[in-house]
Amino acid sequence: MQVTETLNDGLKRGYAITVTATELENKVQEKLVEAQPEVEMKGFRKGKVPLALLKKQFGQRLIGEAMQEAVDGAMNKHFEESGDRPAMQPDVKMTNDDWKEGDDVQVELSYEALPEIPEVDLASIQLEKPVVKVDEASVDEALENLAENAQDFEPRDEGDAAVDGDQVVMDFVGKVDGEAFEGGSAEDFPLVLGSGSFIPGFEEQLVGVKATEEKDVTVNFPDEYQAEHLAGKEAVFSCSIKEVRRPVTATINDDLAKKFGAEDLATLRTQISERLQEEYADASRALMKRALLDALDEKVSFELPPSLVETEAGQIAHQLWHEENPDVQGHDHPEIETTDEHKKLAERRVRLGLLLAELGQKAEIEVSDSEMTQAVMNQARQYPGQEREFFEFIQKNQQMQQQLRAPIFEDKVVTYVFELADVSETEISKDDLQKKLEEMDEKDV
Repeated sequence: MQVTETLNDGLKRGYAITVTATELENKVQEKLVEAQPEVEMKGFRKGKVPLALLKKQFGQRLIGEAMQEAVDGAMNKHFEESGDRPAMQPDVKMTNDDWKEGDDVQVELSYEALPEIPEVDLASIQLEKPVVKVDEASVDEALENLAENAQDFEPRDEGDAAVDGDQVVMDFVGKVDGEAFEGGSAEDFPLVLGSGSFIPGFEEQLVGVKATEEKDVTVNFPDEYQAEHLAGKEAVFSCSIKEVRRPVTATINDDLAKKFGAEDLATLRTQISERLQEEYADASRALMKRALLDALDEKVSFELPPSLVETEAGQIAHQLWHEENPDVQGHDHPEIETTDEHKKLAERRVRLGLLLAELGQKAEIEVSDSEMTQAVMNQARQYPGQEREFFEFIQKNQQMQQQLRAPIFEDKVVTYVFELADVSETEISKDDLQKKLEEMDEKDV
């Protein structure tokens, strides 16, 4: 077997591989000898079928297998000896299309090699860790927000009319063409006006009603209503108003705490404090990670595989286009052109991705099975009732597994670098933390 270099330009590589007819014939013969003991054929005892007959019967299939194995073996040997790592799947094609049995096999191999990643003195990286301490005022503010979200309703004075945001308790019967329909009736139903819980136009017509009042509400079901027999039809709901209630903010006490699953108010305050501390820590880590990536981007420079940059730029352009055109859900849209800005961002992402991968490999960082299982479980929760199907889908889909594994791996590498970098803590207010996060988001736009 001969391997001859045909291209060596930057990271681009090209090789001509020749598998001689003799090598191919020898491989086929080896396969025939290996299979002979297990072959049964009419007129012969098991294992006694002549090799010539086996070759006539299975030769063409074995030649294809031998070709593939020979080329794969040559590629693996080449990568092992050269130390090259292809950036993407190598392009392999047979160049003598008029090949016939007895000819040598000519194959062309081309790929882009991953670059050599320079060493980085991680200890020289200086990072600032913003620290926000949870104070009583922040806990009080969070409690007040909870109380607003857990609002109660109390009866309005007799004769008061309902306004937007009030709760109306009523009995109602809905009819289409004068006939009551299934699911269109209820008793003692509490409806918050302005909540958008009912058909468009329904709640607006109840603004101004009073307790004990009778009110007919006329609405049209949407054309795409889930119940096809009602879609697009006019309906009249006869409503008997029993009570009008105004919203009141819940009292901050043990009862409120129990609504949120806490034993008492003191326990709820502790839980809020812990949650706020986690939120501040997550925000601080996000800022540190961004600062780390910026520092690495400035410290390290190396040639990038054009194919990786091109692919990443295309993905960035595609993602940004969909963000600007949220109404387009599928991919039936004009071709999206990449710009210099897309390419610049792609170069940064590819450079940092390769660098983090190198750092993780040298540090022998791996994603454990338990971490992957947890990641799959977190994703599966988005598909209630279909968790098992989702698990099976992930098990069969290598690309999806990689999409789940990649951010876990990156996060572990970032943690590893944080431990080696020169990190100094700086106490700041939560408002300053929020401002820094907003500034970071603006840079990403």
